[in-house]
Amino acid sequence: MEYDLDQEFNEAYSKISELRKAIAPDIMLKLYAYNKQANFGNKFSFNNDVNVRNAFKLNAWIQLNGMKSDEAKKEYIKLANTVLNTKK
Repeated sequence: MEYDLDQEFNEAYSKISELRKAIAPDIMLKLYAYNKQANFGNKFSFNNDVNVRNAFKLNAWIQLNGMKSDEAKKEYIKLANTVLNTKK
């Protein structure tokens, strides 16, 4: 069976989204940034709602500038699996 990165990424995203236990804010920022980079690449966007939370999210994403979509998906999957394995 062929390795399907998109399917594995979507499954990891679903599992994290359904997780009922709290995830540390720094880990959530990393997951957010990897997800944005995987789906939008370097097309950074920032809404006009200037607050600290949105600034942290944008900063986390910008730190991945230049990362390829496939690499961001792999990093998301790896981090998601770490989170999911420690939350059992």
